[in-house]
Amino acid sequence: MSYHNPHTPPRKSATFDDHTLAEIRRAAATGIYDIRGAGTKRKVPHFDDLLFLGASISRYPLEGYREKCDTTVVLGSRFAKKPITLKTPITIAGMSFGALSGNAKEALGRGATIAGTSTTTGDGGMTDEERGHSQTLVYQYLPSRYGMNPRDLRRADAIEVVVGQGAKPGGGGMLLGQKISDRVANMRNLPKGIDQRSACRHPDWTGPDDLEIKIMELREITDWEKPIYVKVGGARPYYDTALAVKAGADVVVLDGMQGGTAATQDVFIENVGMPTLACIRPAVQALQDLGMHRKVQLIISGGIRSGADVAKALALGADAVAIGTAALVAIGDNDPKWEEEYQKLGTTAGAYDDWHEGKDPAGITTQDPELASRLDPIAAGRRLANYLKVMTLEAQTIARACGKNHLHNLEPEDLCALTMEAAAMAQIPLAGTNWYPGKGGI
Repeated sequence: MSYHNPHTPPRKSATFDDHTLAEIRRAAATGIYDIRGAGTKRKVPHFDDLLFLGASISRYPLEGYREKCDTTVVLGSRFAKKPITLKTPITIAGMSFGALSGNAKEALGRGATIAGTSTTTGDGGMTDEERGHSQTLVYQYLPSRYGMNPRDLRRADAIEVVVGQGAKPGGGGMLLGQKISDRVANMRNLPKGIDQRSACRHPDWTGPDDLEIKIMELREITDWEKPIYVKVGGARPYYDTALAVKAGADVVVLDGMQGGTAATQDVFIENVGMPTLACIRPAVQALQDLGMHRKVQLIISGGIRSGADVAKALALGADAVAIGTAALVAIGDNDPKWEEEYQKLGTTAGAYDDWHEGKDPAGITTQDPELASRLDPIAAGRRLANYLKVMTLEAQTIARACGKNHLHNLEPEDLCALTMEAAAMAQIPLAGTNWYPGKGGI
């Protein structure tokens, strides 16, 4: 006979927690898996687990009011006739028209242009508004080929061949029927209102040799003018980076599992891929082993939120970063002013992730004309530009404190780690030591 002390709260399982139990019941009731947007919600080692050491006697800091700290970055200098020069190493990641409203895409273009950086089309093709409001526009070339045509390839300033995405490496995208409007259907050559699933791999290659042929085709179509990026999800970053370089990429974009998606299976988002922090050093090592570090540029994405994150990614060896979720928040995503409407959808501001349903109260992840009209692209663009400015200033402040006159002069030696996991992933010494797991000695 068991006895339970009425004064002791019942003990719940750590394995079968409330969320897990709710998911089991939902699956049993519906027979379908959960689809959502955004990135992983589990806690993984991240940039918060690293700190900058700063300068004191052994290092000489720069005076912010009179000593320059450069933030410019050149992307695509390996082969392209017209490499891209950006004022800040913070770019806007690919998010499609279809997943996002037209006003949201315009806002991203406006904000990026004010800040002197680039934005990216995403799946589904290029809109005239996006091209018109983006001073520097990267055209994504995905397995679906939706909206792809030689004219838009030539209109772009760079081309990003997407092999994988951080939220779903090895998986294709989704755009459900309620978001496939007349215009989206026309751009993608799809029937209106019918669910669309993008392929998980390109139809015309099975390996890196075919990727090399495809990159050569794109160079010939664009007269060797445009930088060619290759984007991969964080899975095997050393080999994927090395193979992208061997195939002829000018830039490698590496997306960790904190990177978001418009819609895919929750089980994919939470259980496939690697944390962004774990991806950077293997990719940098591949570039160094090939003698291509800083010659082929590395863009890191997935969970970048602040200038400190930017500075840490660059200190670990990246040339630039890309933001997606943070950019959407800057223009108005998950804004508490829509809390009452989020509640009606069964969620709350800060947790809304049913982007695939097309009911976003903020007018960002929707094709509903009434909802989309809530977002003023001019005002939203200014907010994004402000956010990019603050991030850049924050990164500069840290770089100056470390005695660096360019963000690219930050280095691993400027960092220490707070946890064993972060130390091992970033190959950065644990604070107060000169050791990290995997390094010999004490």
